[in-house]
Amino acid sequence: MSDNVAAGGPDINLPAHRHPHPGLHSHFETMEQQREAGTLGIWVFLATEILFFGGLFACYVEMRAIHYQGFQVGSHLLERNFGAAMTFILLASSFTMAMAVHSARTGSRRLLVVFLVLTIVLGAAFLGIKFTEYGQKWHEHLVPGFNFQPTSEQLKGAPAGNVEMFLCFYFFMTGLHALHMIIGIGILTVMTILGLKGRINADRYSYIEVSGLYWHFVDIIWIYLFPLLYLVGGR
Repeated sequence: MSDNVAAGGPDINLPAHRHPHPGLHSHFETMEQQREAGTLGIWVFLATEILFFGGLFACYVEMRAIHYQGFQVGSHLLERNFGAAMTFILLASSFTMAMAVHSARTGSRRLLVVFLVLTIVLGAAFLGIKFTEYGQKWHEHLVPGFNFQPTSEQLKGAPAGNVEMFLCFYFFMTGLHALHMIIGIGILTVMTILGLKGRINADRYSYIEVSGLYWHFVDIIWIYLFPLLYLVGGR
């Protein structure tokens, strides 16, 4: 034992693992291991989400092939401009999310918070447009099971049941996506609070990195939903 320890002082020769990083959880040995575990965990979770949405997409494509006319007419009942605007907004939010992750890695707390807030605002704008479109469909009596009374002009000769089936897919798939957006905004709100408190920095950015992966996944899902729902029939 060194004289320093005998005198009651700290032992400067203690190994590095005896002085863990303040952000290191007890069940990990290093920060790198902790980051890798978090990344692996989110990818496993996203894999299950891909299986879930993949099943929905496969079912949708099969029904569209069988009832193409009804799905085409149903697609024409949607506001393509709304869909295009929401797509642009989500692409912009992917950029701000990526910049937030970059800011965390470089230790810029101010930019981290700014880009997180911008991402949240863009996500809220997306939801605002989506819920506006839902309200429009309610007033047009195009909500399956609750308020579905389309006119002959809206149906354009297509079977009402097939158009209603398309709208069932539309509300369920976009509603599920909107739920993921709401969850994502909640996660980013927590990340913003942590950023303001200085708990996310160049040494501790795994939280924001994992959150970014989730947000990008939700954006990618919409990139598939937009053409599948809004662009049927060569619109």
